[in-house]
Amino acid sequence: MATCAQCGHENDAGSIVCARCGAPLGAAVADADQPRPEGATTRRVDMTAASAVVRWGTASLGARRQVLLHVRGHDRPLALDVGERLELGRVDAVTGQAPAIALDEFQAAELGVSRRHAALVPEDDALKVVDLGSSNATFLNGQKLIPNQSRILRDGDELRLGKLIIRVEFA
Repeated sequence: MATCAQCGHENDAGSIVCARCGAPLGAAVADADQPRPEGATTRRVDMTAASAVVRWGTASLGARRQVLLHVRGHDRPLALDVGERLELGRVDAVTGQAPAIALDEFQAAELGVSRRHAALVPEDDALKVVDLGSSNATFLNGQKLIPNQSRILRDGDELRLGKLIIRVEFA
């Protein structure tokens, strides 16, 4: 028998991955035969408590449906409640029209942000970003987005609107 170090499931001898959780068993099986140093302990992680906490890299927006946008070079993040589609951009100086998230206070015009640059779109438990055909493009983690095609945002992702850099954090 090979006990999974991740979930504690007893697997058949010779198994490579755990039948319950899919964790690799090679290291666990090899370590099981080795004597443990004096005072070494093993503890089980409570996965129910750990899964309730939003982790870096997750695509789950969570029950609060709140996002923090950290604009590079500025201390105070923008806190957004995401209930519907939110457009990012800057105020149109001629018409006075403003997107839901106006980035003018962050030198948006000087940094190449379009009036209607990108949109954050909640879909089920995920948040997506869409470039709205902006002049200076939208980048997600360094990759240029194709206009009008949505991409899933994850906690910790970096958005670049023109030259304005924003780190996304799920609250």
